[in-house]
Amino acid sequence: VQLQASGGGLVQAGGSLRLSCAASGGTFGTYFMAWFRQAPGKEREFVASIGWSGGATYYADSVKGRFTISRDNAKNTVSLQMNILKPEDTAVYYCAAVTSYKGRYYYTEESYFDYWGQGTLVTVSS
Repeated sequence: VQLQASGGGLVQAGGSLRLSCAASGGTFGTYFMAWFRQAPGKEREFVASIGWSGGATYYADSVKGRFTISRDNAKNTVSLQMNILKPEDTAVYYCAAVTSYKGRYYYTEESYFDYWGQGTLVTVSS
């Protein structure tokens, strides 16, 4: 399984960006997908996740109401629409996949994720 994240860039505070993650190999429609981010000097943290069918989504409190995760199983992609961006959203964003059932309805902890994309940098200027 390979994950390729894209869509990062430089945006002013209050602006929007849309990240995409394309998956290849395996059966994307069975994967639980998520976005994480790592800001400079900080540990990687959970941002948002989405279930296999796309019907269940989960968000970190810091992005709830501003970010929306979605997936298109026909195109093997997962997206993260980021609105009302803040300077504190500046980070490298990673997509990640859980490819087998591990006993939970949803996953937010890094240790559960089997595959990771290379990351895409989002910079929000004030």
